[in-house]
Amino acid sequence: MKTELLRLLRGVDGYVSGQELCRRLGVSRTAVWKAIRQLKDAGYEIEAVQNRGYRLLGVPDILSETELKSIRRTEWAGEEIFCFPVVDSTNTKAKQLAEEGCPAGALVVAERQEAGKGRGGRDWDSSAGSGIYMTLVLRPDIRPDNASMLTLVAALAVSAAIENRAGVSAGIKWPNDIVLNGKKVCGILTEMSAQSDYVNHIVVGIGINVHNEAFPEELAQTATSLWRETGMHCNRAALIGEVLWQFEHFYKIYLRTQDLSALAEEYNGRLVNLHRKVNVLDPEKPFEGIAAGITPRGELIVDTDEGSRLVSAGEVSVRGIYGYV
Repeated sequence: MKTELLRLLRGVDGYVSGQELCRRLGVSRTAVWKAIRQLKDAGYEIEAVQNRGYRLLGVPDILSETELKSIRRTEWAGEEIFCFPVVDSTNTKAKQLAEEGCPAGALVVAERQEAGKGRGGRDWDSSAGSGIYMTLVLRPDIRPDNASMLTLVAALAVSAAIENRAGVSAGIKWPNDIVLNGKKVCGILTEMSAQSDYVNHIVVGIGINVHNEAFPEELAQTATSLWRETGMHCNRAALIGEVLWQFEHFYKIYLRTQDLSALAEEYNGRLVNLHRKVNVLDPEKPFEGIAAGITPRGELIVDTDEGSRLVSAGEVSVRGIYGYV
């Protein structure tokens, strides 16, 4: 009931009478009053005025099922939400839930991770209350060899969501790091369970630095947060809701062709590597060149003195970003 109550309070400019809330929710005035009190105890600022009703004045920065569902505006993403105070990692929990049969669109969110991981098994700083740690479960009818492109789809969604909610331009460092002013603000980790010709499930993990004021010494030169770049505290639940909405939008486009042919132009428009010198840290033979955008399969096109090369694996470093030389 609290979810529906919040939706009703959010859906009006001004007051909603207690009688109207009772009618819409199908409950007694006592039940409404108790739910209002519970929301206040959770940090919501709700004004009650005699003969006028209730008005929502302020929302706390909390990640609860009630809050996330009350702002949800997607068709399927986040229809089922699992919120935890702490997990080892949201990807690990999401994979467990996927194995147990949770539906596509199930969302796992945690206030803190004890073993958050990024690309290459690197640790992801996951302190409580400072960031967004979320994983979305997908069950797409696609070929397994097309699944890696979903990481780029997620990068598009996060980039657009940060722009809309934080009011700051967020670029993409190929393939899936989100950067602000040359520093990483978000990492994305996609993992798949599949047969040779069939995808069982895919989990898309997203970690966003939101309120972080400082970072460990080893990350201080490469990491940033929305607060450090904007000076404003972005509501995390609202940002999660925007990420889900944007992902659903781009995912629908991707599914039409199972590639990035319809998204490459927008992706390239957000690509901080574009037309810049990159060092491709190929484990066999590193090389340098100029990034020329992505192919419909998400490969990075790198123009070298010997011609164009396609990069589909390995790490790409951009001169001037992350302090790389």
